[in-house]
Formats: sequence, structure tokens, C-alpha cells
Amino acid sequence: MPSAQEVPVLWLQTATCSGCSVSVLNSSAPRISDLLLQEVLPGRHVNLRFQATIMAGSGEAVLDVLEGTQRELPGGYVLVVEGSIPTTDGGIYGTLGEEPMVDRVLALAADASAVVALGTCASFGGIFAAGPNPTGCVSVTRLFEGRDLAAPVVNIPGCPPHPDWFVGTVATLLLLGAEALELDEFGRPRRFFGRLIHENCPRRAYFDEGKFAKKLSDEGCLYEMGCKGTVTHADCPLRRWNDGTNWVIGSGAPCNGCTEPEFPDLISPMYERLPEEALLVPRKES
Repeated sequence: MPSAQEVPVLWLQTATCSGCSVSVLNSSAPRISDLLLQEVLPGRHVNLRFQATIMAGSGEAVLDVLEGTQRELPGGYVLVVEGSIPTTDGGIYGTLGEEPMVDRVLALAADASAVVALGTCASFGGIFAAGPNPTGCVSVTRLFEGRDLAAPVVNIPGCPPHPDWFVGTVATLLLLGAEALELDEFGRPRRFFGRLIHENCPRRAYFDEGKFAKKLSDEGCLYEMGCKGTVTHADCPLRRWNDGTNWVIGSGAPCNGCTEPEFPDLISPMYERLPEEALLVPRKES
């Protein structure tokens, strides 16, 4: 029997709360243990070589693995970046192995076959890049602007992202390559982010009838309570969370728009109605 082809993955955590890691570790189909230990696709096996939250090693030993993968397999690994990247003062406000995170990301991206920006912070800047942003945190795409980097970048936003969004994207990369991912204008796979929350919301009928909740425990559309589902692209109503158990609006809370480039600055305040004029602001990656 031929051995499975290993696909090395280097997963860097920059300015992050590690929530994206926790979410992906809760993957249920396949389970994370199957994803890491079995063939995720026939003949293909993910070899997660570096991930600070779950790896047992530390210090120079694991840094040798990180740097050795880049040295030995240029163009042969996938880089996952979780979190935005501090850039102020040469990036000294975030380091990995005593080197600025910004330098690590740029160096590893230069030799990656693909870069996955996992979570809204990596995709669009997110909470760490919110004003006043004294550490100069930026998204992966913003960091790469003006640089000659060949690796395609795929954004998987969410605060945190659904594990299916990540696993499905990785499976597509392994099976068909990055060219098979149909991305929207913000680099998100349309498969997961192609429709508005509003389109499939179970409270949509209330919106159409003009019946709006005045407090969170009321029946009715949550638009007046700050729901951002009218401007947020994701399949949360259909996919739901925690192995399909429920999702935010199903639990009686409004969508906070966490998969959008405007999160959190332009989508805040969270529990106030989104002004109509905000819908007309030109959309720009933060």
C-alpha cells in the first residue's frame, strides 16, 4: 500500500485570544483527532507541525521544526495565521521566539503554497485592530499589500469561525487546490459566506411583517435590538453551532456581524439598531 501524502501545516497565532483554535478543535465531522491522525481525504494526510496551543513541545525544539519546515519544504506547506499582526515600532508588541510576529508571518508566507487567514482578526483586523489600535495591528491581506508574495490568501472570518468553514476550506485545498475556491470580493469562500444571515433567518417573517422585538425576550425580528444579519454574510442559520445544536439568533441574541470587514468598529454598538446610512458606507477591508 502506498503511503499517504503528507501536507505540512504551520499554524501561527499572532494577536489573538486563541478562540479560533478552540472553535476549530470542536470540529465534529470530522473530529479534530480524525483530521490530524487519519487521512482527511484518500491519500492525503494533514501534518500539523506547529500550533502553539496544542503542541506538547516548547522553546528551541519547536522553533527548529517551524524554521526547518520552511527551509526543507519551500512551497510545500500551508500557512495558517490566527490573529491580526502588530506592526508598530517594527512589530515589537508581538513576538514569536524573540522575533516580531510580522517578520515570522512574512518569511513563512513567502514559501507557503497557500495562506489561510483564520478568524476575523486575521482576515480583516478584527478586535485587535479596532480603534485606536496603538500596536498597529493589521490583517494578513493588509500586511501583504505591495509585497510580491505568490501564495493565495483565503479569508475564513468569524469571531470565532465555525469549524466547518475551516475544515471545508482545507479539504478543498487538498483535493482541488486553491484555484477551486470561489472567493468573494473579501477573499471569503462563497460556499460558506455567499448569502446574508437575513435570507435564511427563522425570524425573517417577523421582519417582513414589521414585527420587531423591543427587548431580547420578545418575539419578533431583532433588528431594533441591534441585529446585523441584514448586512452579514454567513451560513450560520443553516449550519448552526456546537454540532448543529443552535446559533446566536436561535438563542435569542442578535447577530453581531462578526464575519464582516467592518467588525467591530463600524458595526458597533452591538445592541443598537444599525443606522440606515451605515449601509451606504463604501465597504473596505479594515
